[in-house]
Amino acid sequence: MNSFSPNSAPESTVPRSGAAPGRPWLTIIGIGEDGRAGLSAAALAALDGAKLVIGGARHLDLAAPLSARTLAWPSPFSDGYGLVLERRGEPTCVLATGDPFQYGIGAELARLVPAEEIVSFPQPSAFSLAAARLGWSLPECDCVSLHGRALERVVPSLQPGARIIALSWDGSTPGRLAELLKARGLGSSTVTVLEAMGGSRERIRSTTAAGFAIADIAPLNSVAIEVAAADDARIVPLAPGLPDTWFENDGQLTKAEIRALTLAALAPRAGELLWDIGAGAGSVGIEWCLRHPRNRCIGIEEREDRAERARRNAADLGATALEIRLGRAPEALTGLPSPDAVFVGGGASEPGIFDAAWTALRPGGRLVVNAVTLETETLLGTLHARHGGLMRRLAVSRLDRIGAMHGWRAAMPVTQWVGTKP
Repeated sequence: MNSFSPNSAPESTVPRSGAAPGRPWLTIIGIGEDGRAGLSAAALAALDGAKLVIGGARHLDLAAPLSARTLAWPSPFSDGYGLVLERRGEPTCVLATGDPFQYGIGAELARLVPAEEIVSFPQPSAFSLAAARLGWSLPECDCVSLHGRALERVVPSLQPGARIIALSWDGSTPGRLAELLKARGLGSSTVTVLEAMGGSRERIRSTTAAGFAIADIAPLNSVAIEVAAADDARIVPLAPGLPDTWFENDGQLTKAEIRALTLAALAPRAGELLWDIGAGAGSVGIEWCLRHPRNRCIGIEEREDRAERARRNAADLGATALEIRLGRAPEALTGLPSPDAVFVGGGASEPGIFDAAWTALRPGGRLVVNAVTLETETLLGTLHARHGGLMRRLAVSRLDRIGAMHGWRAAMPVTQWVGTKP
């Protein structure tokens, strides 16, 4: 398991390594539970030739004996970056667990030190080790890190028949995962706890989520899940337009059919950031985040009760990359990172909202505004005349009871404007 915490300092707080020397001086070594015995001759030579070795206390113990000066990572973790950069030009070694570039410290250091100044010796990651132990094809598994991350991050991966390998935060993670599986109608799923893989303390135990009673779990563990879904299991579908009933709401909700068309208009791409202005129940931002694991959304909501409701909805559906900011637009937009897309589902007629959003939007970004009132529809006509784009009216009817019979009940039509910033 890779023990690096993702809660690192922003890059701006740590200066990037400057000009010269341009030759390797920083060695990043992945070390397993078998310690020095599992290291290659080249990794051992770099380790023994370093003047400073930095790592967690467990890493330093595994690498012993060491002739160099040793330093355990400080707390907060990010304070150690400056200590590494101070050694620039001197042989310095950083120890990590497994593969330092898979949910590890390698990628963080590579943002600060040019790649040509780094040599890395990775070991098999916990994902690789778990797949090897279970005979699973790693490309066919969903690999998720729950180390320093919300447990609900695993929810979108809970698909019938899926195989999931999760890096644990600590010894409590497997039991918490079992409870989550049971709550979602997945209690028949097989849960395998793999502890201290690759070392003398390695232990592998399996059970069902419903019958989970594994105790005395080592903090260093990974969890493998084979998902078995009951007929009533709560599975997050891959298509947009989740059922309205899946969102706790007070009526401030973009309905499923309109939401699906709105997501299509926003056209999410991998790794993009959405601003959801007037987030309400958070449904559009949640579905944006569910389109790709790297997608992010900042939702702006001025009512605290709705903000809390949106956060609960996001957690329930595994959209952990949705951040809800309490505030009123356009003031609450100040200082936010530039978005790749913006959705305005309410309050578009408020002065300054469109201009602030359009100015902040990246070139090529999409801005989508939905309107149900005549006043806001008039504004959309003005935007269309000024910026072009697509304007359409969306009307949906749902079958409903009319006494002892059935008929179509029309929802309020929605006028939608979609603009792309040049």
